[in-house]
Amino acid sequence: MSSPTITSPDTLNQLCKRLREAPIIGIDTEFVSEDTFHPELCLIQVATTEDLAAIDPLALKDLTPFWETMVSGDHVTVLHAGREELNFFLRAVGAVPKHLFDVQIAAGFCSNEYPSSYSAVVSKFVGHQPAKGEQRTDWRRRPLTNAQIEYALEDVRYLLPLHERFTELLAKLGRSEWFASEMIAWQNEVIAANSRKDWRRVSGIGKLSSRSLAIVRELWTWRQEEAQSRNQPPRRILRDDLLVEIAKRKVDSPDRIMGIRGIERTPAKRKAQELADCVQRGLEGPTERLHVGGRKAELPSQLNLLGQFLAPALGTICRRAEIATSMVGTASDVRELIAYRIGLTNGDQPTPSLAEGWRAEVVGNVIDELLEGKRSIRINNARAEDPLVFDPIDPA
Repeated sequence: MSSPTITSPDTLNQLCKRLREAPIIGIDTEFVSEDTFHPELCLIQVATTEDLAAIDPLALKDLTPFWETMVSGDHVTVLHAGREELNFFLRAVGAVPKHLFDVQIAAGFCSNEYPSSYSAVVSKFVGHQPAKGEQRTDWRRRPLTNAQIEYALEDVRYLLPLHERFTELLAKLGRSEWFASEMIAWQNEVIAANSRKDWRRVSGIGKLSSRSLAIVRELWTWRQEEAQSRNQPPRRILRDDLLVEIAKRKVDSPDRIMGIRGIERTPAKRKAQELADCVQRGLEGPTERLHVGGRKAELPSQLNLLGQFLAPALGTICRRAEIATSMVGTASDVRELIAYRIGLTNGDQPTPSLAEGWRAEVVGNVIDELLEGKRSIRINNARAEDPLVFDPIDPA
């Protein structure tokens, strides 16, 4: 197996030619995200049965042949926690590889652990401990040492063996279709998030009025555009707490905005008029609301009680099924399912995740039977790790 570092168009084209013949390709990347709007791609590692190679994006002006090879082929693409890799594909060529296999997600279907680090997955399912020692590498610096390149290649060296192992385990557990559906859902979510204007992720907005939320929307949009034009992280332009403070005060004049402590230490200090314009647009435009569950005190009493009673069932069911609880859902997901089943939701809300697909098979159906009085919960052994038992109730 060859392991060159690809630094020229000729060697890249030669690698792409071999990749087009490969039925399965492992991929990982090294990047730095602290100083730029999008993470800065510094190294691409690929593995096939014939190749183990590192591609140097800083030495190559055009990586299009590689991206197009990866998205056009009919091969399986194996990754670990590959969200950022998919984002690189989307920004480069607007598409992702056809057949994705994320070993972190596969591990969640085959064990109680999710999300697991690459090292933990390799150790548990392949029996090898990947090399350590270069975690603090600045991947932008050149030249990279042989030790750094070898460390990076470790991140793809075991992807193909993991694919083989998980394919066998998923089939044995009868979860191949579950995994396939989850990969499609995960891929679609990553693609949607890549273009989503997700201003609701600004921290500290939970108690803002609908009008202040509209101002947050306008300030967030301005911050994104300003950060992209400067190629800087958005929060370096204007921190979340300052953005929220402007929205809370509804200050629509540059002088009053500059009177907020902390603004003078940000790049936004030279853009006070633009910030004021954002506030004005928020004051005049449509209001917003948060599409999230209310605080516990605002929940209907029966939903609050049922949620507290049934949420522990989630962990018990998942542990017995040997599937990671954190991948199946949360206590909030249980409450959403309960609200959906007892008619406390309106028609424009999506179907709860626990009410459909493989999650319904694992957990949702059990909770449905508990709500319908077809099952009961009892304590079987108070000293056991999972003391709860869900017994079917005889209708007679």
